[in-house]
Amino acid sequence: MIRLNVFVKIKPEEREEIIATANALVEKSLQEKGCIAYGCFANTTDPTVFLICETWADENALAAHKQTPHYIELAGKLHRMTEMKAEKFTF
Repeated sequence: MIRLNVFVKIKPEEREEIIATANALVEKSLQEKGCIAYGCFANTTDPTVFLICETWADENALAAHKQTPHYIELAGKLHRMTEMKAEKFTF
């Protein structure tokens, strides 16, 4: 299994658009084969920080995810609007 924790720093004035984009990415990603969990969480002490947590069955599932049209569109949009740092764990 693979876990990705993606820390997202946003501009407050773009918060609603970023939340909508992240929620669309979560909804579509949860339907993918090999997706075990996918969620977006707001930091309770800093409204400009979010965490996207993804759990994938294996490297193949994660690689396939990164090739989907929704990932390319929505993650690309998030990358353009935010600062992101990903940490990858395997188990």
